[in-house]
Amino acid sequence: MMHSLTQPSFLVRDFELVLEAAAFAAHKHRDQRRKDVAASPYVNHPIALANLLWDEAHVHDPVVIAAALLHDTIEDTETTRAGLEAAFGAAIAAVVVEVTDDKTLAKAERKRLQIEHAESLSHRAKLVKLADKICNLREVADTPPADWSPGRRCDYFDWAKAVVDRLRGTHAELERRFDEAYARRAEVALTLEIASPAARRLR
Repeated sequence: MMHSLTQPSFLVRDFELVLEAAAFAAHKHRDQRRKDVAASPYVNHPIALANLLWDEAHVHDPVVIAAALLHDTIEDTETTRAGLEAAFGAAIAAVVVEVTDDKTLAKAERKRLQIEHAESLSHRAKLVKLADKICNLREVADTPPADWSPGRRCDYFDWAKAVVDRLRGTHAELERRFDEAYARRAEVALTLEIASPAARRLR
């Protein structure tokens, strides 16, 4: 991202904001790992969102980039909305809250609500949500959780599409990138078809 930050529309204070958000996310997620075989550092995920938005989708709104970096801090760490507001202001905290699931609810209900609420998100939150789903599909295709079967991976692809279908019309390039990522479901489904006969022979 560094080379593009010299453009006039992105001020020094915006650059500082994004760096502060990245440092904050790195600290909050410092002990967390992704569920892939390599147990990748969790912070790789929010950084991937920010990079996707900036480099691939050309979204240069510092509020969106910072919110992308911080998008899992309330949901997955001890960060609070008040803490984010104090550190980064109400606008960024509001976007993060919009894309935060209520962990007191059952997982199936949280997934249902993501579909139901997607259309009513603010424009900034929709951009972060789109980036999150793209990055997640790329990870599920390339470096899935170690214990996920091909069937579960396909189910995730389909649920992500149900969410994104409610976000259509938000950003053409992000939607194109999502469709590219979703097309890889066929690869995952093929591994399921290959595995199924072998599984049947073992019965």
